Amino acid sequence: MSDSGVLTVLRAAQVARVLAASTVGRIPLASSPVALLLFARERWSIGVAGLLVAAYTIGLAAGGPMLARVADRWRQPPVMLAGVTVSTAGFLALAAGDPPLGLAVPAALLAGAGAPPFESGLRVLWRDLLPESRVHTAYSLDIAVQELIFIVGPLVSVAAIGAGGPAAGLYATAALQLAGTAWFVSAPAVRRWRGAAAERHWAGPLRSTPLRLLLVAIVLVGAGVGSLPVAVTRLAEEAGDRSWAGWLLAAQATGALAGGLLNTRVKLPERHAPWIAAALAAGYLPLTLAASPPVMLPLAVLSGLALPALLTATFVTVDRIAPSGTAAEAFAWVATAFTSGAALGAALDGAILDGTAGVAAGFVLAPIVIAASAVLYRLLAHRLPTSTPTPA
Repeated sequence: MSDSGVLTVLRAAQVARVLAASTVGRIPLASSPVALLLFARERWSIGVAGLLVAAYTIGLAAGGPMLARVADRWRQPPVMLAGVTVSTAGFLALAAGDPPLGLAVPAALLAGAGAPPFESGLRVLWRDLLPESRVHTAYSLDIAVQELIFIVGPLVSVAAIGAGGPAAGLYATAALQLAGTAWFVSAPAVRRWRGAAAERHWAGPLRSTPLRLLLVAIVLVGAGVGSLPVAVTRLAEEAGDRSWAGWLLAAQATGALAGGLLNTRVKLPERHAPWIAAALAAGYLPLTLAASPPVMLPLAVLSGLALPALLTATFVTVDRIAPSGTAAEAFAWVATAFTSGAALGAALDGAILDGTAGVAAGFVLAPIVIAASAVLYRLLAHRLPTSTPTPA
């Protein structure tokens, strides 16, 4: 696919607006953990700081699908505005109230639980805004742009804290989330969208066996990706300069950004997901060398290249297998599965490195679990419908 495919997507009515608005609104996904860590570190131990980040992540994992389910049955703007109100209250309770630890943890939980489900809200719009032939490009472009969030987000927190102190990172995060939400929900396409009328089930999209299998695969992918920050932090400490951890993670995000832009040109069908997952696992293998940080920089770039193609294939598959009327919630469950997997991968890798294993052991988990996801994607391929049904 040529660059004209991307330009055609961006020139379509409202596409650039909803993509930009959702990107602004999602910056807090990357800025919040840094802001919470640095804010809490001024008052409590590093263990407590990690507890606040964990509470925020649990809130994200639980709140996203629930907000998306309500949006599926109603409309997006009221749900997202109500969510951002709750999330902002959580951030302000932390930043302005200087609460004791017993209140700080619930406030962080609220900040995550109310975070508007931009990912699912955006992805259900593509088929309303674009012809079928451009939907794959839209997914690829969205995932590529999303990598900017993980480059810009931490910088936003660090800059705000440098200018205004520890609480400023939380204020900046809340402000960006509010601005992105207001911009997104004011778009005519968002105001016009309605979930499909369908028979409702208490399990929502989770009643779909193929979707459950896909979510397990995504948990494994998330575990592999989530283990990397722990491993590179240990590597940087061994090298005597913790700043290398940030550079290595930025290098991986740069690789993912490049891979996402490449994926807008080369349209890989979703049936190739097992091979893409295998390529992603292979991209992580060179990191097990645990070489010096300068040598690891290009290897980190390599490890990120295949991730956008795998996520694009995943979202296209969700479009095919989600039961009617559950599209937004199904996309939200994918985000939750990835986030939960990342938290699990970080915890497992931390346990590995807390033992007697050397730093190289921290890089072994990722290729193993991602390779296991390739097996699940292969099993899923046999369960996919042979023809593309009406989108959920």
